[in-house]
Amino acid sequence: MNLSIHSSFLPHTDAQASLAFYRDTLGFEVRNDVAYGGMHWITVGPAGQSATSIVLYPPAATPGLTDDERRTIAEMMAKGTFASLLLATPDLEGTFERLQARNTEIVQEPTDQPYGVRDCAVRDPAGNLIRIQQTR
Repeated sequence: MNLSIHSSFLPHTDAQASLAFYRDTLGFEVRNDVAYGGMHWITVGPAGQSATSIVLYPPAATPGLTDDERRTIAEMMAKGTFASLLLATPDLEGTFERLQARNTEIVQEPTDQPYGVRDCAVRDPAGNLIRIQQTR
């Protein structure tokens, strides 16, 4: 099999705040921006990596959710336990400094992990956990 990752989905609670974070703070390109039925989907991705995207979506658009499930998702998003993303950079310290300078919510400062990587963790405006590892 020859498979690649095309898109991953992360929920958002505020399209404009998420757009500002992924575009302005992380420097991602906006690839698609769709409003439909009072909801908003934004596709972003790292510059120069057009084959990989993240779709920021309104969790309310998920078909078949009950009101209880919607409440549970909202609670988990607020705690940062619903969705996560792992990014990589060759300059973790520099990336972390830029995130701090943009008032990003810091979860963990750069740390050497016992499983052999150095990483940090932040949250996006919806509460999604974003871990950033240093590449070797």
